[in-house]
Amino acid sequence: MIIKKTLSDDSETGFSVVTIGTFDGVHVGHKKILNRLISTARANNLKSTIFTFFPHPRMVLQQDADIKLINTLDEKIGILKQSGLDQLIIYPFTREFSRLTALEFVRDVIVNKLRAKKVIIGYDHRFGRNRTATIDDLKKFGETYDFEVEEIGVEEVDEVSVSSTKIRRALSEGDMETANLYLGYDFMLTGEIVKGKGLGRQLNFPTANLQIAEKYKLIPGNGVYVVKSELNGQTVYGMMNIGFNPTVNGTKKSIEIHFFDFDRDLYGQKIQVDMLKRLRDEVRFDSVEELAAQLDKDREKALMYIGNRPSAPFGSTQEPPLGDR
Repeated sequence: MIIKKTLSDDSETGFSVVTIGTFDGVHVGHKKILNRLISTARANNLKSTIFTFFPHPRMVLQQDADIKLINTLDEKIGILKQSGLDQLIIYPFTREFSRLTALEFVRDVIVNKLRAKKVIIGYDHRFGRNRTATIDDLKKFGETYDFEVEEIGVEEVDEVSVSSTKIRRALSEGDMETANLYLGYDFMLTGEIVKGKGLGRQLNFPTANLQIAEKYKLIPGNGVYVVKSELNGQTVYGMMNIGFNPTVNGTKKSIEIHFFDFDRDLYGQKIQVDMLKRLRDEVRFDSVEELAAQLDKDREKALMYIGNRPSAPFGSTQEPPLGDR
């Protein structure tokens, strides 16, 4: 997959079939559109192309909006790389770009730069300055500039919208199974391992502290979760706490992971953590001893869940110490 962040001249690389959108989550609804895009491109010897934006338009036009996205930009790129897509255009969204008229956007971007012979777009898609142009306007432009417009029907567009809404709601509630069902893959958090306060080690549950740089990333609701990662070529399971550590009067929200069967230093590494299931709410205990006892129970529940997962590549439950994280 070719990734571009500018609109270069594609005159020597052939024509394309294009769809436009944010594709946040790249979930099962998006994948229907993506599959149609790719199959149409292959059948007509065209380049399958997604034209998307970063930052998200709402981050630019509504700067007070506290928008949270399912994927970071890097996560979205990683998912799309596996799809068979030919080309991903991630165009820098600015206020200046938002002021392009519909004619300017179609002529200068879709026709002259993307060299589209077909555009696949939702029935309710609006574009151009103040989003005044509709799909009917796009079809008229298609007649003028010799490209076809394929309309995605109301049922499919609504399905994408419903999927996005359900995913965000499920994540906010910590319902990973519902979120992952609609995503078609395990929801992920990606960040750098940084040094924490060492409380986990004192409880015999040493933790890796995950710091996520992208403030717009949607973080699931507070609680304890079963997770997995690929670390140094090894699939490693564990449990994660999202929250404030109320038992020790924590005031700052943190993401802490206790990995099973893993004893290597991760400081400074950027890792991806896939979230599988929520075990319980974050709870304030009367003592750290009670907390440690609950963590033992959490671990047993996590190991039982992992052992019952289909084809779960999980072996011994012995846990070498992680070291002082």
